[in-house]
Amino acid sequence: MLKINRDNLKSSHQLIWFIIDFLMLGLLIINLAFIIWDSIYSFVAIQNLLKEQAPAIQSLYQPIHERFIFYDLIFVAIFLTEFFVRWGYAIKARIYDRWYFYPFIHWYDLVGCIPVGSLRFLRILRVISIIYRLHQYKIIDVTNTKIYRFVNFYYEAFMEELSDRIVLKVLSGVQEEVKRGSPLFEKIQLDILYPRRDMLSDWISRRVAEAAQEGYVPNRGALRSYLEDRVDNALKQNLELSRLKFLPVVGPTIQETLEEAVGDIVAHVIHQILEDLASASNHAFIEDIVNVFLPNPGEAREDEAQNEALINLIIEVIDAIKGQVKVKHWRDELP
Repeated sequence: MLKINRDNLKSSHQLIWFIIDFLMLGLLIINLAFIIWDSIYSFVAIQNLLKEQAPAIQSLYQPIHERFIFYDLIFVAIFLTEFFVRWGYAIKARIYDRWYFYPFIHWYDLVGCIPVGSLRFLRILRVISIIYRLHQYKIIDVTNTKIYRFVNFYYEAFMEELSDRIVLKVLSGVQEEVKRGSPLFEKIQLDILYPRRDMLSDWISRRVAEAAQEGYVPNRGALRSYLEDRVDNALKQNLELSRLKFLPVVGPTIQETLEEAVGDIVAHVIHQILEDLASASNHAFIEDIVNVFLPNPGEAREDEAQNEALINLIIEVIDAIKGQVKVKHWRDELP
């Protein structure tokens, strides 16, 4: 059901306008019901049915039907009076920049007042505008009504389907442009990535440092033991080094010393690399890597294989986006 917030209604400085809105809303509903009934009554079959089943109603309404335009003009006169009163208030309060803006903005109020055929049904737009205005000022709450939920659900479904089709069409067009040799990837590289090269270097540098600190520093001992075991196993399988143990007296000692030394050297080198990556000193190294992938525009060289790979990468990324766009989220909300 439609909820009315009485607190907001009482505290409003424009109470008189909200009262007029409620009165106009009631008159519009009565008028639309009158128009619908008269349209139904216009069929001869309905008139004959009423003559047979309810002659009193038929005889009572027949004179009203014959003068339908007169009675409808009474409603039109009330609606037009309210329209011009609001227009005058809008001019006095300077709601719009120009005095003549009001009828253009509220065109549906005027068109609905034309007492001609189907134009009368445009008064439903005025009903919607009044309900929306009252809802906007939190005088009434329509979000909990079944009609609103029903209309809003199918509206959201329609808009999602429409937007999905538009996005897919646009992305498919981009793919075709890329396949035909569009300089899109060059624009991405030169106009988007290259001007932000320093920012990318800083970001990658921080991320590498964080990854090294979180992944290596807490597991430094375990990693060192693992590396020493791997190096020791590799050295034992080395034929040249295994021959050292056949040297008289000092052979086994030399072999063992070399294994320990090589293990320490490898572990120390990897330890130093990861320590450098985990510190701010990695920025220069990361910057050099970024400069390789994003050289200065004057230093860029043509590489067809690289360009082809980049084109395929862009197409695959767009395919992934299209796949996500095709997901129908509104189906998950079906009652």
